[in-house]
Amino acid sequence: MNSTKMIGVTLAVVTVSATLLAGALAQAPAAPKSAKPAMKGASRKMAPKFEVDASWPHIPNGWTLGQVASAASDPQTNHIWILQRYRNVKPGVKSGPPVMEFDQAGNYIQGWGGPKPGYDWPSSEHGIYIDYKGFVWIGGQGSDDEIFKFKKDGTFVMQIGKSRPKKSNADTDQFFKPADVFVYPKTNELFVADGYGNHRIIVFDADTGAYKRMWGAYGKPPQDDAPKSGNAQSERQANQDPNRKLATDFTDADPGDPQFSTIHGVKVSNDGLVYAADRGGKRVQVFTTDGKYINQIWIDRWCEVAGQGCGNGQTAASVAFSADPEQRFLYVASRSPGRIWVYDRKTLEPLESFGRLGIAPGEFDVLHHMTTDEKGNLYTSEVEDGRRVQKFVFKGLVPAPASPSLAAK
Repeated sequence: MNSTKMIGVTLAVVTVSATLLAGALAQAPAAPKSAKPAMKGASRKMAPKFEVDASWPHIPNGWTLGQVASAASDPQTNHIWILQRYRNVKPGVKSGPPVMEFDQAGNYIQGWGGPKPGYDWPSSEHGIYIDYKGFVWIGGQGSDDEIFKFKKDGTFVMQIGKSRPKKSNADTDQFFKPADVFVYPKTNELFVADGYGNHRIIVFDADTGAYKRMWGAYGKPPQDDAPKSGNAQSERQANQDPNRKLATDFTDADPGDPQFSTIHGVKVSNDGLVYAADRGGKRVQVFTTDGKYINQIWIDRWCEVAGQGCGNGQTAASVAFSADPEQRFLYVASRSPGRIWVYDRKTLEPLESFGRLGIAPGEFDVLHHMTTDEKGNLYTSEVEDGRRVQKFVFKGLVPAPASPSLAAK
């Protein structure tokens, strides 16, 4: 996974309530009935304002983080947990445990994880989530096909899935490189973005691990297809086909790929809507908890693949919600352009975006996953050269930028 490297000027604190970038996003046509277009001359809508805390967190013991795959907020303590690829550091460099817990001030609380008898620790850590009962869920996307459930002290509780050679979207007890999980309290169900190999959202009972249901893009049954090479050079060559459809050729009437490409993130809102981040498909699709398709939004659909000025050409890496009970705002991490989009969650209207490619505080180098805490602060994780977690402090609501044209794809 190659990344675009842009060295920014190091700042102590960077204000990142940025203006909307013109020509960056187009919405799909199938808007929900509640969606209303912005009225000309209407009063400006409000949007959240964030400031990056460049001093957060405090990594102890001279440790260096590897690729930070994911961050999660603990609803019981408001502490922030990260999952880092502790083996992914330079020779001779010390790294801490893969699972680390920090308080709001960024102080290290504890850490644990790694291979032990009784379970198959992932070879490449990927997603972490803390559920409403206080259990820690972890997954991996290397040669890994499992989801793990732990207590906060690292005590193993349950493993769902087991690696085996034959993998299919039809499996009800097996994953194929799952990317993210979320437990919905109202039904005590585990939603899994499965993910890098398969093309589906799959649901289990969070206590027993029993299979419940699954679906693919547009709520249709997920299908197997030819294995992807994962070779960046092959992707570049494939995208040099002069007859291919360019990202700039898409129209709102084009529904996109009938299958998920890289289903990389999943969250369920308080009112029971499932938001699935299809990173390779450059979109977020919205469903009911039963898998009924509602709507989709395109995320930086203009973004081309490596060699065309936009990283690996993948965008919608993760979603998160604002901390208010109505979860008024939806946040979407756009990987290759290096920015976060802010939407009105009910109407899916884009309000603003912030961030850019780089390694200075407030910039992003291979933006991966993100989470919010109960105070509305936003936490982002970066892999590849970013290799860090950043805290964006919620500073309140301000008028959203005036909406520019969003016609270009």
